[in-house]
Amino acid sequence: MTFQLGEILESISFVSQDHFDIRTVTMGLSLRECQGASDHLIANCVYDHIMRSAESLVPEVNKVSQRFNVPVANKRISLTPVAILCDGRNATIPLKIAKSIDRAAEQLGLDFIGGYSAIVDRGITPGEQHLIDSLPEALSSTKRLCSSFNVATTRSGLNMDAISLIAQRMLELANATRNQDAIGCAKLVVFSNAVEDNPFMAGAFHGISMGERCISVGISGPGVIAQALRDAGPELNLHELAEVIKKTSFKMTRVGELFLGECSKALNAERGIIDVSLAPTPLPGDSVGEVLELVGLERVGAHGTTVALALVNDAIKKGGMMAASRVGGMSGAFIPVSEDANMIQSAELGHLSLAKLEALTCVCSVGLDMIAIPGDIPASTLAAIIADEAALGMVNSKTTGVRIIPVPGKKAGEWARFGGLLGETPILPVSTLSSEGIFKRGGFVPTPCQGFRN
Repeated sequence: MTFQLGEILESISFVSQDHFDIRTVTMGLSLRECQGASDHLIANCVYDHIMRSAESLVPEVNKVSQRFNVPVANKRISLTPVAILCDGRNATIPLKIAKSIDRAAEQLGLDFIGGYSAIVDRGITPGEQHLIDSLPEALSSTKRLCSSFNVATTRSGLNMDAISLIAQRMLELANATRNQDAIGCAKLVVFSNAVEDNPFMAGAFHGISMGERCISVGISGPGVIAQALRDAGPELNLHELAEVIKKTSFKMTRVGELFLGECSKALNAERGIIDVSLAPTPLPGDSVGEVLELVGLERVGAHGTTVALALVNDAIKKGGMMAASRVGGMSGAFIPVSEDANMIQSAELGHLSLAKLEALTCVCSVGLDMIAIPGDIPASTLAAIIADEAALGMVNSKTTGVRIIPVPGKKAGEWARFGGLLGETPILPVSTLSSEGIFKRGGFVPTPCQGFRN
């Protein structure tokens, strides 16, 4: 792949003026070779395997970053779901593995490591039960470890029992990290139709079909898209505006494609995917919300926000698919409330409700993301919020996720402050109506009609 001088200069301007970066270079790593280790040795086996396989990840990515003068915000690893190592073992094993994974991440200089995960849309094994039960201590006693669970697919239906159990553990985790506004819950995602090649945290895991080791890249750049829309001016119609976004996404993805090739070569790892996503930060000028407002909204949350997000999301995907050899992951626009300056403002002014955010997830790339709610929420209400979002993904054959933070001791209208890229957000109100009855029934929501495709 060759790059023209003008393209290189334009990419440099993206970085210097518009907050463009490679949001993550993520190594996907299989842990299956550790399955045969004894209970006594399993945690050490996992630690040694991660250290051996990824010892040069951070130095080599830094070299590529310096060579092309494009910053890389995060260096990460995603692991095969740790639950596969837990069956047939005692209940203490998941926590021991969690701490060994976090220790390896610290030694390697990683920002995050994902894969403390389980796929439970069809049922829960004893090992998966142990892993879920360990969540409060595992995520409160580690710094870099991230966890995810897939509770529904279009093909299998929706596991309400799993959602109920995870919601209970989420509240315990929130309480265990209450002195930090329940930040432990920011490292936990519950998915419907989870993808195996997502490089973004907290939901990344390395799918069991993906081989031993690969490199994937997640790009960002809402500031670049925003500047392109400002330059385009207000006279373009929506079709023309979509073309501007698509062409800009193409240019950003070209940089990601270059990074993917260079990093995979330097690390002697398989080429994974490019995740073509707009991932915001709390910094001014790096907001997906601003992009939506430039499409023609007074504020995010106004009527028309859903159609604006649909337009942006689609154009981002189309531009990226043209520029990359393999697009995967989430790919589109993320709407994490606490991580987006314009969305924080809209939430503070009362323009963004939980109901509106749920509606937006029908057309965006993820789901309910980095939303703070009152900590006194009943477990059944928290489970119902997760189940509603999982149902949207199941019925619409798309990936949806929930990364929601019940903040102990705080009420709607107060603030949760996480710091760094996780930002801050006002706490949104939730319905006080009870959802307990639906979870007392237990069981599964059956596969929808669109799941039968053979």
